[in-house]
Amino acid sequence: MAIKGKQIHMKKGATIDSLEITGISSEGKGVGRVNGQVVFVKETVPGDIVKAKVVGKKKKFLEAYAEEIITKSDERIVPFCEHFGLCGGCKWQHMHYDSQLKYKQKHVEENLQKLSGLELPQTNAILGSSETTFYRNKLEFTFSNFRWLTKEEIASGEEYVRTGLGFHIPKQFNKIINVEKCYLQADPSNEIRLKVKSFADAHDIPFFDVKKQEGFLRNLVIRTSTTGDLMVILQVYYRDQELIDLMLNHLKKEFPQITSLMYVVNEKGNDSFSDQEVLLFAGKDHIMEQMGDLKFKIGPKSFYQTNSVQAHELYKVAADFAGLKGDELVYDLYTGTGTIANFVARSAKKVIGIEYVEEAIADAKVNSELNGIANTYFYAGDMKDLLGNEFINKHGKPDVIITDPPRAGMHPRVTQLLAEIKSDRIVYVSCNPATQARDLEVLGQVYDVVKIQPVDMFPQTQHIESVVLLELKSEFKDKN
Repeated sequence: MAIKGKQIHMKKGATIDSLEITGISSEGKGVGRVNGQVVFVKETVPGDIVKAKVVGKKKKFLEAYAEEIITKSDERIVPFCEHFGLCGGCKWQHMHYDSQLKYKQKHVEENLQKLSGLELPQTNAILGSSETTFYRNKLEFTFSNFRWLTKEEIASGEEYVRTGLGFHIPKQFNKIINVEKCYLQADPSNEIRLKVKSFADAHDIPFFDVKKQEGFLRNLVIRTSTTGDLMVILQVYYRDQELIDLMLNHLKKEFPQITSLMYVVNEKGNDSFSDQEVLLFAGKDHIMEQMGDLKFKIGPKSFYQTNSVQAHELYKVAADFAGLKGDELVYDLYTGTGTIANFVARSAKKVIGIEYVEEAIADAKVNSELNGIANTYFYAGDMKDLLGNEFINKHGKPDVIITDPPRAGMHPRVTQLLAEIKSDRIVYVSCNPATQARDLEVLGQVYDVVKIQPVDMFPQTQHIESVVLLELKSEFKDKN
């Protein structure tokens, strides 16, 4: 239970002897209150009563960790991963999946209601993921010559191998946890990573030092697909063809099921290779993904929803909300590689996709060709600059707009333009209910929100997608 009584100013390092966790934040931390002040406690679940140590003090809240769980919540379970608490990838695995869904739905409802200020319909029940582990089709692992040691390892006084291949410690750009088993991506992902690590150690191949900017091995990307295709990309810091051939020939021999084996020589200060040449070592320069009766070609730089199976469910919702009858002109904003555009194209007269990444637009066109779709048209450019009156006058006013922006939401200029276009319907797909709510506040001037559907794409995490259907207000239909 929360401490009661007169106002006490908690200081960093203070202990809260009995703190009841009554909620959970959109960042995934448990929420309690002490003397009216909000306390965020990581790795706790609503219903827990904990002894908490204050580790951070802000103007409006405290940050803490649980030194001891005095009473366990009924919603708490034992985390299945040995790396829980260090790795930031699955922050909610200590909570029943049904409870995860409950709080995700609540976050969508609270964000949309509080931040948009609109009158909203009842939110549809969240669509859970059929797979709650091994659901991702892409993972990126980082090499480090100075891996993170656990408290137990340090206390033992023993010497440990300091090379690591795994994930960044949250908020620590130079700290890498060496991953033994990851529950995010199906086999042979774990086996590939472990074999790469052991082979590099055995041959004394230098792991990267991000601070000194030296070392050879930087990054390992593994992409899988529902078709069985498998892509592996090795990123190195400098060109040493002998070492590159040594590593990749080993992978080719150990894992003949790899259908696309590639590498990148990246001499920049960061691991991003969107602006770097990706070189083919063996196999094809792409993998194929299947969604229903549609095929999608995925290159090393292509974006594709990381939960393939649940992405199909998400797009079904978007298509259902669009309500296409076959004679509509559809704009698909932030189209990426054209997955949504191609998914709805057979139900529309014409679909126009817009995306700022030129390589993604090239992929979108290829995907239309692969599927024999001839009524899609794709354009590359900054959304706020490309989409305007000139573009609309040239290509036509859309009957339906589908938009799936990044976490930051739409640029204010784009949001205002959509309000001015006054299409019959807008389907807004979002991975951030807070920025979605901000944009809905503007669109709500001319649109009614008529449907809200949360979709869980990322089990064991706090992240949630929501699809909102907006219909033009009746008073604007007469003038439209």
